[in-house]
Amino acid sequence: MSHKSYDLLWRATHELLTSIVESEPQQADVRQQRKQLATLYLRYITAANGFTECVDQIVQPQKRILISKLLTATLGRICELKSDLVEADLNEYTHCGDVLDSLKLTPRDVDLIIPNYFRLERKEELDYRKGIIDSVLEKLGLLHKIEVKTPLSEQQAILLLQTHERARQGRLRAQFMKEIKNLKERNKPQQGEDDEESEAKISLPAALCIQKVWRGYQARRATRKKKIQEMLLIGMIPNKKKNNEELMKSLQNMDARRKLQEIRKKHYEAVVVKCKNKLEKHQRALVLEQLSDQVRSWLYEYREQTGKIPDYTVSERSTSRMLISRQGTGTDSELSKSTQISSKESKKSKKSKDIKEEIEEETAPKTSISMFLPELNFCKEEYEENWKNKDESQNPNQYHYLDIIENEQMENMENDLRKVVDEMMRVELQLLQEALDRDRGHKKIRKSSKKSKRSSKKSKKKKEKDLTPDRTTESLFEELIANGIIKRYPEVFLKDFIGERSYHTAVPHNTGKDPKVFLGDIRQILAEFCIIPMLHPQLHDTTPHIKSLLLAGSEGSGKDFLVHAICNEIGATLFDLTPANIVGKYPGKSGLIMLLHLVMKVARLMQPSIIFMDNAEKPFMKKVPKSDKSDPKRLKKDLPKIIKNFDIEDRIIFIGVTNCPWNADQKLLQQVYQKFIFIPRPEYSSRFAFWNQMLQDLDGISWHFNFSGVSRISDGYTIGVIMSALNEVLTVKRKLQLRVKPLNPLEIINALAKRVPVYKEEDEAMANWWMKTPMCKRRTKAIESLIEMEEEMKAKQANAKRK
Repeated sequence: MSHKSYDLLWRATHELLTSIVESEPQQADVRQQRKQLATLYLRYITAANGFTECVDQIVQPQKRILISKLLTATLGRICELKSDLVEADLNEYTHCGDVLDSLKLTPRDVDLIIPNYFRLERKEELDYRKGIIDSVLEKLGLLHKIEVKTPLSEQQAILLLQTHERARQGRLRAQFMKEIKNLKERNKPQQGEDDEESEAKISLPAALCIQKVWRGYQARRATRKKKIQEMLLIGMIPNKKKNNEELMKSLQNMDARRKLQEIRKKHYEAVVVKCKNKLEKHQRALVLEQLSDQVRSWLYEYREQTGKIPDYTVSERSTSRMLISRQGTGTDSELSKSTQISSKESKKSKKSKDIKEEIEEETAPKTSISMFLPELNFCKEEYEENWKNKDESQNPNQYHYLDIIENEQMENMENDLRKVVDEMMRVELQLLQEALDRDRGHKKIRKSSKKSKRSSKKSKKKKEKDLTPDRTTESLFEELIANGIIKRYPEVFLKDFIGERSYHTAVPHNTGKDPKVFLGDIRQILAEFCIIPMLHPQLHDTTPHIKSLLLAGSEGSGKDFLVHAICNEIGATLFDLTPANIVGKYPGKSGLIMLLHLVMKVARLMQPSIIFMDNAEKPFMKKVPKSDKSDPKRLKKDLPKIIKNFDIEDRIIFIGVTNCPWNADQKLLQQVYQKFIFIPRPEYSSRFAFWNQMLQDLDGISWHFNFSGVSRISDGYTIGVIMSALNEVLTVKRKLQLRVKPLNPLEIINALAKRVPVYKEEDEAMANWWMKTPMCKRRTKAIESLIEMEEEMKAKQANAKRK
């Protein structure tokens, strides 16, 4: 695609975003207007996918800055709407089948694409971390490196080819001589028969037999070709996958655009620095003088009109800008008085309002106030001001625009100078006030700062004691790698987790039926709970982020794969606190304190970070088996403290993984984990997608391979078990034989028969545990309260009829 194509995509996506923002309700009832919120949620996802493609491929650096702001704000709004929908449905999984129909979209259209923009921005940092991990593992001899063989010289390569070719010719010559010898022995004339007669008797039937076989083979091949062509024409069988040259060129073009982005970005940054230095050199003094004269003239007018010196206090916003923007002088005091009176009146009725608000929250919860709508409106205005009607015919190569850079740098310099002017005016006003007090004969009153000191002591939090003050971050990082706490994870992404999205409609919160969950829904919920809030500090600080999460599912359901995918998507550092992994490391109570201190310190320094625990139920088991020598209860008391100590600024998430969560004490488990996600067995559509994707790329898979039958037979098995059976069948030798001997479904069925499926008892145990999670408990309470209300209404109606 060209520059113009991506500009048109940006324009269309921005128009979609404008229509979405205009349709935003001010404050809606979560449950009554659930469909409207779901519509906004899906439309924001489509807009975010459009911005993701734009920021990945647009070359112009100033456009990419604005698009990245729009993308960040859109992703934040998606997280806000997701939390509102969870509250509306009382369910972690959001089903929007009815809204999809009304918007004429498919589940793939609203499958959130995780942008790689944030990860590519930190590419140097991530490469540096991987390099440290690889170097430490290489020193310890734990890194399995693929040996890179030195290339052969031209003479060595010719000698190698000659030896192999001579050996091949020798084998062929020996085989040929053997066949000649066998033919001579067969064609020896028998005693008492003429040679010519015997040859005629043998040759004629042999020729007829060869003709029959060959003509039959040709006829069958021709009919088979015609049948396949007919099936391809009517779309009954898929086309063979070939290396499409246009697709390869498109991928190469996308990579070239990403490299061009870096070149344009470096050039843009150099021009920004040059422009800033130029303005600082030539315009700083003039602007400072103008601002100071402007503020002095306003102060003089204020003094002349009121006879008082204005209050010039410190605030986050520039004081000079606020004072000059005010319309009039005497209104400030009136406004302050009115606000004081209203605050007194509000204090009296505060208790009654609080009670009413609590009742309303229980009955009809409202949507949360959005933190990202102001940002979206601001970016929308910037787009309409700078880019909507901009003529770019003179910039076909998409270089930066100098006028926009100058305006931005001038505004930044003015904002910085306003702070300087505020400080200068504050000092001058203080000196003037002291001079007036001296003239009037007032004495200085020094206020004691004891109260302020006491209050500041109370407000300060207790800081954790640093047990390693003299050590560098790199040394701590290397120590944790050497002890196996920080681990190197495989490079997999969330899109590699194969699974279809559900088409179910939303189920009201007050009904007992939960719609089925598909594997694609797991992919979506992890993107919204774990990945998007961790992509950027702004998203983490303003979205309802999650501190801890538990992934529960049968063995082979893909829990570890999902954890590694989350790590790759956000570029996280992985800390493994599995009980079996910390056995014998940092022994004793002091060692445990040091371990937790190192993990938390390095996790804060290497953000974003993920603290992982396999077999998450073991620290909270009532009775630990005697055969388990990993001491799983070692972290039992410390895990709740670790998660409570996560600050808002800490981009850290604790993820636990378990196969049998029902073995743990549920109260203790719910103290540690904030969210619970259950990964079900793959349904038919997900299994069909898995088989199709894994086998369709192979050359030896014929068009009549029964994907549907294999998908039905593999019911009851998890994806990991199915994958192990497929790897057992498709060995290297079997892959080489596929062209001659196509794959038969019976081979896979025989391999699956040796595996253990998920039995009914395990499904029931998992379902019983799931009903004990906090969200399911809230749902059951809502159902019970609805039943009680219905019974009360029936009783009142019956009493009214009797009277």
